[in-house]
Formats: sequence, structure tokens, C-alpha cells
Amino acid sequence: MTKIRAAITGICGYVPEYILTNAELEKMVDTTDEWITTRTGIKERRILKGENMGTSFMGAKAVKGLLEKTNTNPEDIDLLICATTTPDYIFPAAANMICDMVGAKNAFSYDVQAACSGFLFSMATGAQFIETGKYKKVVVLGADKMSSIVDYTDRSTCIIFGDGAGAVLLEPNTEGNGLIDSVLKTDGSGVAHLYQKAGGSRRPPSQETIQNREHYIYQEGSAVFKFAVTNMADVSAEIMKRNNLTGDDIAWLSPHQANKRIIDATAGRMNIGPEKVMITIHKYGNTTNATIPLNLWDYEKQLKKGDNIVFAAFGGGFTWGAAYLKWAYNS
Repeated sequence: MTKIRAAITGICGYVPEYILTNAELEKMVDTTDEWITTRTGIKERRILKGENMGTSFMGAKAVKGLLEKTNTNPEDIDLLICATTTPDYIFPAAANMICDMVGAKNAFSYDVQAACSGFLFSMATGAQFIETGKYKKVVVLGADKMSSIVDYTDRSTCIIFGDGAGAVLLEPNTEGNGLIDSVLKTDGSGVAHLYQKAGGSRRPPSQETIQNREHYIYQEGSAVFKFAVTNMADVSAEIMKRNNLTGDDIAWLSPHQANKRIIDATAGRMNIGPEKVMITIHKYGNTTNATIPLNLWDYEKQLKKGDNIVFAAFGGGFTWGAAYLKWAYNS
């Protein structure tokens, strides 16, 4: 019997119009364009502006574009998974709202929260529904409005994050293309180094938490950097070893866009040159769950059927992982 794999058959992204440049940040906090560029590789990031507009707005834009691009009837979608750290509300799930906004009336949907690794976790999960034969069309979405939890007086974090969304359509493939393997890991002991201190059930919103600015991202940059460099590189090397791949076999690395130095370290460990690395951090910053699908959206025209692609991510909590996929179509 021919093995069914979950193949990406379409990709679409959405980024807000407003561009927050390093020059503008220089006027907001004590930083410089040179400092930001040297340490992160970021030149600008997109910010969602407007009243009553959350992550679901961007997610719906990306999904609508995906459905139109692939000529897919929204009512044919079986499942939609939204990887997000910044849902519109604690409940209901952003995925539920997005399905309603795009007309995916027959899909069931839910959110996945795994910080910046969420898209990889969601893709691996969605692939299971395809591989078992249960579903034929699964949308996996990564979307975050990081500007909603960024403290723009904190120069260590406000320079990093941007807003955006990216969605892929997963469908069955029997040609050998699609998601081949994944390695996904977590370590909850990392919580103290990168998290949002208040707003959950442990520290609900109060006058004290608001005054202490505990509803924004808190990050110990040095600790996170060291862990990310080691583990994102390790898991990328592991996925290659498990599948007998060398650097020459890899067409593209699509890494999470957190820091250019982390990306370079991962590529070095995989023994692949910079010409094979998808880079969008300079213009979008770290869009958390949206970085990997936005990479694919930007590079889609360069991808060829049968290309070996490795995905790698690292997120707060800690979460990290890698996936190996064979691209299923020519653009």
C-alpha cells in the first residue's frame, strides 16, 4: 500500500501595512540602528494598527488568500489549527473565529500554544489527520500580534517582535512528497527566562500586575540565546542524521526568525551555505508563530517539487523542534 503523506499544496501570508523601522525605534528607546542590526539582523517590522483588530484579523486574511490561491472551497476544509501566542481572547480560540470569518463552516478548529515552535507543532499534528486518511484538507496557520504584548519602553524586547500571519494547506500525497519526519521537544524549566508574567490563572490581571508592567514579554536574553543556539542546531542535526541527509541534500533551511546569529549557527551545524537559508527577519522581525510560513510565502517561487526542506524553531517555555519535508509542487 502506498504511504500517504501530508504535503503542503499552497501557502499564503499576510503582514500589516505599517512598518516600524529601526530609525523610529531610536526615537522611542535608547538604541541605534547599528546596535539592532548587529545583534539581531532586524531592520524593520510590521505592526497591526486599528481599533478592535487582533490576531484573528491577520489570520483570516492569510487563510482567505490561501483558499483563493488554491481554488479551495472554504466548506471543504476539514480542520484548521491556529498556532498563536496572542489569541484575541483567552477563549474562544482564535481558530474558531477565523473559521467563521472565512466561511469554513464544516471544519473543526483549535489553537496550539507552543510559543515560537507552535507552527511546527501544529503542522506535525495536522499531518497526522492526513496520514491516517481521516481528513483531506487541513489548514495550518501561524499568526501573532506580538505588538499587543510588547513593552515599547523595554529596549531589550521591543526591537525584536513584529506582527504577521502565514497559512499552509495540507493535502494527501502518494508521490513521496510531504512531511517526512519531525523531532519536537519541550523543557518547562525554561519558563523563568522567557514568559509573560501575568494575565493567566497564576497571576490574574490586577491593579498591581498592571502597574508592574507584568502583561508584557519578559526575556532574559543571554540565557535564551545560549539555549536556542545549542538546541535549535542540535535538533536540526538530529533530523538530518535520522534521515541520512547531508548538507548537500538540503535545498533549503526554513528557520524561525528570532535572531540572525542563531540562524547562522544552525546553518553552520547543518553544513549548509547562506544561499540555502530562508531569511525574512530583516523586514518582518520575529513574528513568533508566523515566521516559518512567512519564509515559505516569500521564497515560494524559488521552491521546486521534490526539494528537501528542513524547518527549525525555538520558543519560550522552552519549546523547540525540527521537521523534514519534501516540497510537493512547482510554483
